[in-house]
Amino acid sequence: MDASKRPSRLFRNLNAKIASVPMILTAMVVFVGGTTWTVVHSFTNSRLLPKLDFVGLDQYERLWSSSRWMISITNLAVYGVCSLILTLVIGFTLAAMLDRKIRGEAIFRSIFLYPFALSFVVTGLAWQWILNPDFGVQGVMRGLGWESFTFDPLNNPEIVIFGILIAGIWQGSGLIMVIMLAGLRGIDEDIWKAARVDGIGTVKTYIRIVIPMMRPVFITALVLIASGIIKLYDLVVAQTNGGPGLASEVPAKYVINYMFQAQNLAQGFAASTMMLVSVIIILIPWAYLEFGGRKNG
Repeated sequence: MDASKRPSRLFRNLNAKIASVPMILTAMVVFVGGTTWTVVHSFTNSRLLPKLDFVGLDQYERLWSSSRWMISITNLAVYGVCSLILTLVIGFTLAAMLDRKIRGEAIFRSIFLYPFALSFVVTGLAWQWILNPDFGVQGVMRGLGWESFTFDPLNNPEIVIFGILIAGIWQGSGLIMVIMLAGLRGIDEDIWKAARVDGIGTVKTYIRIVIPMMRPVFITALVLIASGIIKLYDLVVAQTNGGPGLASEVPAKYVINYMFQAQNLAQGFAASTMMLVSVIIILIPWAYLEFGGRKNG
């Protein structure tokens, strides 16, 4: 075809570009516009209704001087670190076991993935019953004759966040397992054969060869886990509602409480803006590793 008759780059795939216009407008108006609106009003003195009564950084100073917010941040940090490590380890271990072509793989895969199909509220309520000291794990063990057995994390302010962590790992490990299993199935079988010829053990093969090759898979899994950690809310409300006292408070619950219960929109906006900053802190390294690192490579 004559180069002069070729359509310009602007008009190539015109139908697809026209079809994407509603999605782009929605993203611009709803996400970008809503985010901008929230950040702007976090610098105001909005209470029941939003108003442009600017007070500078007062809401942020109040936020970071609040013991409730500091407890929320501490809980999220503990939950986040433990969830990130344990979910990755458990998910990868389960995937590695299933990748050995065990009998009944489809059944086990369905069992491990099933918790992810449940809502966080259902998971939270289920684990609230399981961890109940009267008829949960503690009640069952004492009923079997172990009278001194104690396992009551949801009523202990010191370890309540770990009770929530158990439910979170139980629900999220299945998804990570599926992602890891897909990555493992993409590893060429010749690599395993070469490792066996060289006398490299299975564990060393995973550590030295397989895991480095699965770097994009691990990055995707990390982003998914991190996004779930930051917006942690449903499990907390279903299991403890932030209790005992404020021992299991998390940032998302802080935002909801101030916006809809305390009727202090500006304080809720300030807290949600800080959550947005934490998301950006996660996305920037991911974007660099995915795109910047690939470009440099």
